[in-house]
Amino acid sequence: MSVDLLNIARTGVQASQAQLGVTSNNIANANTEGYNRQVATQASTESQRYGNNFYGTGTYVSDVKRVYNEFAARELRIGQTSMSAAETSYDKLSELDQIYSQIGSMVPENLNNFFASINNVADLPTDLGIRSSSLSSAEQMANTINQMQSLLDGQTTQTNSQIESITTRINEIGKELGSINLELMKSQGEDSQVLDKQDALILELSEYAQVNVIPLDTGAKSIMLGGSVMLVSGEVSMSIGTSIGDPYPNEPGLNASIGDKTLNVDPSKLGGQLGALFSFRDDTLLPASAELGQMALGIADTFNEMQSKGFDLNGDVGSNLFRDINDPLMALGRVGEYSTNTGTAAGVSVNIDDVGALSGGNYKLSFTTADGYQLTDTQTGEKTTLTLTGSELTGGAGFSINIASGAMNDGDKFDIRPTAGAASSLSVVMIDPKGIAAAGPTLTADTSNSGSTAISLNSMDSTVTGFQVGSTITFKLDTTLNSYEAFTSAGVSLGPSATYTGNNINAFGMDFDITGSGTADSFTFDLAFAEGNNNNAVAIAGLSNSKLMNNGTGTLTSVFENTKLDIGSQTKSAEVRVGSATAIYQQASDRVQSESGVNLDEEAANLLRFQQSYQAAARIMTTAQTIFDTLFSSVR
Repeated sequence: MSVDLLNIARTGVQASQAQLGVTSNNIANANTEGYNRQVATQASTESQRYGNNFYGTGTYVSDVKRVYNEFAARELRIGQTSMSAAETSYDKLSELDQIYSQIGSMVPENLNNFFASINNVADLPTDLGIRSSSLSSAEQMANTINQMQSLLDGQTTQTNSQIESITTRINEIGKELGSINLELMKSQGEDSQVLDKQDALILELSEYAQVNVIPLDTGAKSIMLGGSVMLVSGEVSMSIGTSIGDPYPNEPGLNASIGDKTLNVDPSKLGGQLGALFSFRDDTLLPASAELGQMALGIADTFNEMQSKGFDLNGDVGSNLFRDINDPLMALGRVGEYSTNTGTAAGVSVNIDDVGALSGGNYKLSFTTADGYQLTDTQTGEKTTLTLTGSELTGGAGFSINIASGAMNDGDKFDIRPTAGAASSLSVVMIDPKGIAAAGPTLTADTSNSGSTAISLNSMDSTVTGFQVGSTITFKLDTTLNSYEAFTSAGVSLGPSATYTGNNINAFGMDFDITGSGTADSFTFDLAFAEGNNNNAVAIAGLSNSKLMNNGTGTLTSVFENTKLDIGSQTKSAEVRVGSATAIYQQASDRVQSESGVNLDEEAANLLRFQQSYQAAARIMTTAQTIFDTLFSSVR
């Protein structure tokens, strides 16, 4: 026997051809997204013994492997999730920031214009043209706030649509991955092309949520979202979707369906675009809407209250300029009832008692037999125990809660949003410009007062007995006994001495607060009306810079401006996060490319090397043929 040159040459040609094929495929797919380069591993065929020596019998391609680093791929997925979340947050916040910077700038501007128009009324309180212009300014301001709320609602609708679109795409990917797993189980995970497609889909999935990949012995991979939601298990695909918001239908939640079972999913644990969209809606849009509603309530309450302190051009106590803050239209959306409640409590509503005490926050009302009625601030987590008196729950920051009928069961809960609905429902209800209460009563302290008592008018009510426009009413106070007695202009008592609680008196059509102390101090309200009187208009105009909101820490305008600044700050922070996340993602991508990507220079060198080996192996065939020919010729 002798060395089989032709067979050795044949194996060399075949191996070189296989190497050329793998290299050519790498070059052809250099620009294919998600392609992982492949390498062919050569090995020697078994040697044969001739005499006292072993001779090789050639070579073969033992394996074609896909160059893949699971750790690097995992880092890339994590980087993709973080970058997608950061980009989504920045895009959404940038849109909102532009709304507040452009259209939003009209809100404080129109409020200032309205204050300026009230100033004009104070200058010429009997001019109907100026009064009409002031009403128009009020309507323009209200319309701007309505429009701003409409834009925020539009952002919420758009965000919900994006969430729904993403869940649809996630389910499509889940089905594709299930089919791929079925193919991989048939080939025991050896098909490189199918594996590349699988990795590309998983990488795309990591844009939408954090992805955990669990390799299976069968060659398939199970996929989990956020570490808690199983999307693909072997060839079986689950699905995720949106559910009607509970307790607010326009704030859909997220759920996962497994067979006939549906589980609620916490979006904050998902990350990616889904987590960012839910965070934007719940942590930015809703607070912005609540604070806009707080401003609307502040405007309506402030001007309506000032109207009740003065007289209009007809000589009557001023009526509401804006829709009342507790009007059913202004109260829409203040209470959300959870579908899981088992009690009979119905008609739960929120009544605003003190706009200045509102924080613009949202609350969770819960009832348990152990702790009673608990009100939890959803932003700070601070808990307050409410007191039930009859059908009213008191103890909230500037509001009370009414239960029309029924009772709560253990575990029942409600969402409380005191400022919801106000911005979209704010409107001017005054039609007649004569209704602007520019005139105001004159308050005079008796010269014989010896104490430090002072009073401030809150409102007047002409429907109460004892109140007469054009007359005077005098209150004699004793802050030691917390008592008062009222007298007419003729000095006739309007009733026996009565007591009051706290520092407020509401009697005979007058509502006022008391500060200081005194045992026999008297104060007279002159309710005479004069067309040229502008006391109340001057007082209204002076409120533009008064700190009426957030427990005396902010003005009407600052509530809106603070929201605007907060959104601007969030946008800037999101921009910084995008830069950081992009750098981390690029670093991970570069690592993957350095290991699994196609290097054309390297592949070109391999192409040349394998071409030469192919030619050399072919030359062996030629040499073997020449030897055979020589041998045949020598024996003829």
